[in-house]
Amino acid sequence: MITEGSVRIDAPAAVVWNVFSDVERWPEWTASVTRLVALDGPGLAVGKRFEIKQPRMPKLVWEVSDVVPGAAWTWVQRSPGGLTTARHDVIPESEGRTTVRQVLDQRGPVGTLVGLLMRRMTQRYLELESAGLKARSEQRLSGPST
Repeated sequence: MITEGSVRIDAPAAVVWNVFSDVERWPEWTASVTRLVALDGPGLAVGKRFEIKQPRMPKLVWEVSDVVPGAAWTWVQRSPGGLTTARHDVIPESEGRTTVRQVLDQRGPVGTLVGLLMRRMTQRYLELESAGLKARSEQRLSGPST
């Protein structure tokens, strides 16, 4: 079960990457994440784990499986009968415009079923993340950095 989202942001890719990859600050700019804790220290790196709490969901632990600095990262969440992979791409379009693409792939007998049952909520959370990322990234260009 694949769910995707994308957003065009009027900010350079480096600015968007800095906001998006600072995952511990997600609860500040998206309503889709209420708590995010780095279990192995801050920063994205292969093997690091992050505990994420989202509204109407149990706490889940995601492990980074791939990082291309400045461009993309992937993390995975494993549970009995399911594997969820989330890829985050930061794609420069021009000096001042960037597209961000997120792809959530839910597999396995339980993962596929959960994906189908929660598709609308998952899509809504991707939309919230896109809107929050756009607002925070564009704000970085017009005001003080937070």
